[in-house]
Amino acid sequence: MPDRIPEGSWVEIRRVVLEPGERAPQVPEDTRRIPFEMRVRGFLERATALGEAAVIVTSAGRRVRGTLSEARPSYDHGFGPPIAELLPIGNEARTILRRRGRVK
Repeated sequence: MPDRIPEGSWVEIRRVVLEPGERAPQVPEDTRRIPFEMRVRGFLERATALGEAAVIVTSAGRRVRGTLSEARPSYDHGFGPPIAELLPIGNEARTILRRRGRVK
């Protein structure tokens, strides 16, 4: 029997929203070939093993069904490296506003 993730654990579930044949025709062909999938994070309603059907309760209180895909998921997104051209904008804006007497 696979290890079960305990009830109340922070988890991520996945569910296919649209199969490839259901995707909009204006979607690029390479994208249209794969299912449109949603991922939702929340607290597991009852102990479940990875890969099994699960129900979670989101932080907003919604109950959502899907396939349990990850236990204790972390946030690993970022905004990429800083854009060199944008770095001096804050100081430039303050200088302009000081000249106009709007900032000390």
